[in-house]
Amino acid sequence: MTDHIDDLLPPVEYITDAYKAAGKLSGKRVLITGGDSGIGRAVALHMAREGAKVAILYHTDADSAEETRKGIEAEGAQALVVQGDTADSAKCTAAVEAVVSEWGGIDVLVNNAGMQKPYHGQSDITDADWQAHFDVNMAGMFYTTRAALDHMKEGSSIINTTSVNAYVGNAALVPYTATKGAIVGYTRALALELLERKIRVNQVAPGPVATEIQLVFKDFDKEMLKEMSSPMGRMGQPSELAPAYVYLACQDSSFMTGQTLHVNGGMITNG
Repeated sequence: MTDHIDDLLPPVEYITDAYKAAGKLSGKRVLITGGDSGIGRAVALHMAREGAKVAILYHTDADSAEETRKGIEAEGAQALVVQGDTADSAKCTAAVEAVVSEWGGIDVLVNNAGMQKPYHGQSDITDADWQAHFDVNMAGMFYTTRAALDHMKEGSSIINTTSVNAYVGNAALVPYTATKGAIVGYTRALALELLERKIRVNQVAPGPVATEIQLVFKDFDKEMLKEMSSPMGRMGQPSELAPAYVYLACQDSSFMTGQTLHVNGGMITNG
């Protein structure tokens, strides 16, 4: 499944025929925030192919959410689409309750919703912009996790999306990078908290990936978008990120918690 979203980005690839499922998530109930596009959509499609029931929480793009629903169902899986802003605690709780009402619980939570906005310097960052980054990227992760944990049992998995920027920094994305660093700490602390419940918590740190979120650079500095790459000489595809989430969601990763998978095209982070 591919989508050409802009001439400055390569066609976005969400899932390919090369991905062969093995029933790794058969019968599992999954909730993905920010699941309507980009990495979130790719994760939704891969988990659906692995046999999961997949719910997505999206913010405003109903058309994109509908495309994702169709993709999940095309994989032969049940889909649930919920609208809400992760910056709103009540909306996060409502999304969790919608999944529980439909399927009776949650086995896998993927905290993927996020925003980013570039700035030329600290003086350009308003109080509202700083707060918005933390509300969406970090507080929303906490709100959704807190609500979901009431409905998760032993063997469940929580997967958070951080970023390579949390480890190497990004001069143009200071608020975004700060939230992604907070996510690293949250993941590690939460993993320890949930050891007794035998719920695993891990994270994926993507490098530059061809998704809609990169289009914020269009009006900021087109050259940055054109030059966005990795040591492999290209941006990654959502389809290349999603299998990492499948691995962390299933029992293949049963001895992993509090860990980070760096899927970034060869950017060495020592993190």
